Amino acid sequence: MNANDPNIRQARHPGLNHHERMRIRAAAFRATRVYPGPVGELLARELLHWEEFGYQLGTAGLIHGVVDAVMTSPIPA
Repeated sequence: MNANDPNIRQARHPGLNHHERMRIRAAAFRATRVYPGPVGELLARELLHWEEFGYQLGTAGLIHGVVDAVMTSPIPA
């Protein structure tokens, strides 16, 4: 069994497809640059936890809105 097999990964994350998981993960890493300091760290951790476990909680409307906001926000100079 190969843990990197997409079918196995999808079975572990039935509520999110690969693209959604990668977008949330990218937003988590970007959050620390868009919002330096504790706010960015908190946001990054929340996004990573959502990517890992949040799909079990149901709708992800708020999370997808946060991801969109992080991904479109400029990184401060």
